[in-house]
Amino acid sequence: MSLFWRNFLLLAGLLALSVLAWFQALRTLEQEPRALQSAQALASLVNLTRAALIYTDPIARVALVKTLVDEENVRIAVRDAADEHQPYPPGTLGARVAQALQDKLGPGTIVAREVNGFDGLWIGFAIEDEKYWLLADPSRLAGVQGRTWLVWGATALGLSLLGAVLITRVINRPLQQLAQAARRVGEGDFDGARLDENQPTREIASVNHAFNAMAARLARSEADRRLMLAGISHDLRTPLARLRLEIELGVPDAATRSRMADDVAEVDAILAQFLDFARERPLQMEELPLGLALERAAAPYRGRSDVELHVRCPAELRVRADATVLQRLLANLLENAARHGRSPDGTVRVEIDARRNADGTVALRVRDHGPGVPADALPRLTEPFYRAEAARTTPGSGLGLAIVRRGAERLGGRLTLALAEGGGLEATLHLPAA
Repeated sequence: MSLFWRNFLLLAGLLALSVLAWFQALRTLEQEPRALQSAQALASLVNLTRAALIYTDPIARVALVKTLVDEENVRIAVRDAADEHQPYPPGTLGARVAQALQDKLGPGTIVAREVNGFDGLWIGFAIEDEKYWLLADPSRLAGVQGRTWLVWGATALGLSLLGAVLITRVINRPLQQLAQAARRVGEGDFDGARLDENQPTREIASVNHAFNAMAARLARSEADRRLMLAGISHDLRTPLARLRLEIELGVPDAATRSRMADDVAEVDAILAQFLDFARERPLQMEELPLGLALERAAAPYRGRSDVELHVRCPAELRVRADATVLQRLLANLLENAARHGRSPDGTVRVEIDARRNADGTVALRVRDHGPGVPADALPRLTEPFYRAEAARTTPGSGLGLAIVRRGAERLGGRLTLALAEGGGLEATLHLPAA
């Protein structure tokens, strides 16, 4: 789960619980005043009705009852001892109103929600020895409707969740900027990795300042390292070139001259691999045709009689990579296969095929038919300077596959090694597809 969703869910859960608690508290606090207000109005209605019935002569009572029905939606009925009534359930607004009415009108007051099967707000009272039912409008006890509560609750919760999204985005934005800057530093782009130190939050400003200082130190260290590598390349290759010239001019024996020249070339190649492994520059990612890059890497081996290359790569297959880094990876893979994948008959057979995977990557497989390596040595082949026992007798520095692994990771891919069926090593380079 990403940090955004974790913070959002935590805030959303807290806000939802707060809204529910607020809703319950509001309902509880709203019912008591409403019950007292309704009880006061009903008590006044009962007292007025009782007084009107007492002080009205029997002939005028009919007109009084009709007026109560027409004007106040109140009906008067004689209460019989056989009447069956249902009180309001405990804990409801009706039960609270009934208790308040009994306190105001006396203990003989009856409040029911149903009498003889008829629903309504029934209030039983007595006038001397005569007992009556007063049927009032049940809407007098109606609180805030459930739909109203639902609308207001959904509105409050929606606004709270919107606020949670905004707050989470504000919290996550500095972390996202820091992650992007760290990724640029990893790619060697120190100039584009600078963070804004003028932040309103003191802690974020402090982190950005520390990160910028670290990136500046790394940039200086990288500049010093490049200068040192350039000096090493110049200082070593110049005497190597003079040594080779002296060998060509001063050694009369052709065989000895050839062996010494090969040794000098091997030293120069090892030096080049050291520099390739140590040198990093900002990547220039672009869409590249993989088939064309393979042909360039395979060109030095096409004219060799001891090397057989079988390349299968669709012409439309393209990868997203840095051109220089990609060419270096392919060259090192083919050089490793040609150097260590020689068959017992002295021929180097290398099979190269590329395909696009369903996960949006391109898999480039390079398989040789050499002696292979022991299974326990397979995981260590990509370690710098590690050489399997069978490879110690062949020239090399032990950096070829380490350069491939490191370059693949810089491009957002990976390198996997496996023992091929029938012998040999199978190296698969996974790169992002264009």
